[in-house]
Amino acid sequence: SSGPETLPQTLFPLLSQALWAPTGDCGHDKPSLSAWPSPVVPQGQHVTLRCQSPLGFDRFRLHKDDRTNVPELQGIIFWKNFLMGPVTEAHAGTYRCHGHYSHLPNLWSAPSDPLEIVVTGLSKKPSLSAQGGPVVRSGENVTLVCSSESAFDQFHLLREGVNLGRPLAGGRGPRGALQAEFPLGPGTPDHSGVYRCYGSFTRSPYSWSDSSDPLYLSVTGNSSSSQPLHTKPNSNSGNPRHLHALVGPSVAFVFLVSLISFLIHHWGPDAKGKSQEERPDPDAEELKELTYTDLDCSVFTQKIITPTSQRPREPSTNASVYMDLATC
Repeated sequence: SSGPETLPQTLFPLLSQALWAPTGDCGHDKPSLSAWPSPVVPQGQHVTLRCQSPLGFDRFRLHKDDRTNVPELQGIIFWKNFLMGPVTEAHAGTYRCHGHYSHLPNLWSAPSDPLEIVVTGLSKKPSLSAQGGPVVRSGENVTLVCSSESAFDQFHLLREGVNLGRPLAGGRGPRGALQAEFPLGPGTPDHSGVYRCYGSFTRSPYSWSDSSDPLYLSVTGNSSSSQPLHTKPNSNSGNPRHLHALVGPSVAFVFLVSLISFLIHHWGPDAKGKSQEERPDPDAEELKELTYTDLDCSVFTQKIITPTSQRPREPSTNASVYMDLATC
């Protein structure tokens, strides 16, 4: 009689485990692990570890890969978020999380991908500088230099709290200090931001030095070689319509002034006097006609015309004389 009552209890975990086996092998059931506000944590501060899964697990647990003793992790089962701290050097290392359902306490998911927790402030800070200065033009090569008097084995570069990749080994600089050069390539506006660097030793790769002073890198504008010579970086450059609006009225104004000057020069007092000389003045002309009649009934008319002048009229001694021949 007890068989039918215990059979479901025996078969259900086995059936669930059989159903999970394919997803577990493929890794589809594993949760994700993240740190807030950052996986780089100053010594003495707190960090929140967040484990999540699309499968709806309601219980999670953490473990540290190097098996070092972290008391608050022993036997802890939590729901999504776990507050860890104040952190010490013992908290530095690689973490993973597992998920399960509360009604299946013995059936755990595959582990999450590893999350590296770095603890900083364990040694003297290095210094960070930019070759050529912290302000560069777009397209110019950018190289940041992290240096220290401490004998660090490697250096780390972060921008806005995000690790930029693999650490670099240090070498002796011109002044004898250990340093590492981080080439960022041709500068773009995306390179602008706040940078910090750290030093560490090979024996404890997740225990870093204190942060360097922040370096504010600014990448602006175009490189001097690529900027057109006829443009200037002002609010009006690159706007043909605006240039036409400025040049058009100026050209029209110059043309109008030139036209008025030409008309004044052409039709001024000299031209007016010239036109008056060309026009016959009935008051200024003295006509004297002498008519002669000959036996052939021909009429000769003699006209004496005094030239017009702007001077007061005086008897002219030079008179033009011509004769018209008319036939009766």
